[in-house]
Amino acid sequence: MIPWVQLDSAEMPDGGGAIRLKQRGSEFSIMLGATELMNSRLSGSEEALAKLSCETIGPRPGASMLIGGLGMGFTLRAALADIEADARVTVAELVPAVVQWARGPMADLFGGCLDDPRVSIWEGDVCDLIRSRKRAYDAILLDVDNGPEGLTRAANDALYDLSGLRSAREALRAGGVLAVWSSAPDAAFTKRLQKAGFSTQEVKTRANGKRGARHTIWLATTG
Repeated sequence: MIPWVQLDSAEMPDGGGAIRLKQRGSEFSIMLGATELMNSRLSGSEEALAKLSCETIGPRPGASMLIGGLGMGFTLRAALADIEADARVTVAELVPAVVQWARGPMADLFGGCLDDPRVSIWEGDVCDLIRSRKRAYDAILLDVDNGPEGLTRAANDALYDLSGLRSAREALRAGGVLAVWSSAPDAAFTKRLQKAGFSTQEVKTRANGKRGARHTIWLATTG
């Protein structure tokens, strides 16, 4: 069996530990401690996050989308396949090394999507963008943790608490959607979304096509 090789590591802000980029043949993995955050073989639910969001808002001239977390680019590539030619997609990535990996060892995986003229990369906390924008986005997609709690860093809890969800609602335009990826369901989070004023739908999706673990995607609309 081909062994895993660690290509690089990068410290998370606020003392959240180090994430590690590993490769085995053509397969990539990003790890935080013993937890695998993402794997290049498992892209189905990340792609579904984008496709479901695009279906929810429908065709919109000049649509604006914010994606929290670059990851391995699966959500971004799926979004670019579905949105209009005049749309704009901002990807907020907290760890600069992840952007470097996307342009370096994982460049083939990204397939040039970072050079799409509709795409801009913002290196910083997606929380800051959400809180500083009012009626700016048609869709906000969050895939920065393994669910609606701060796994990669404790500060991410602010994305999912009631105050953070209300900020997300204020950042969305009429009929906009907040889409949140999770490795598991969370009834308490559904209730918080509703308390923040969203209409909610939970969609179950597979990690890899019709196989793999079942993941949850919340589609929270502003009505």
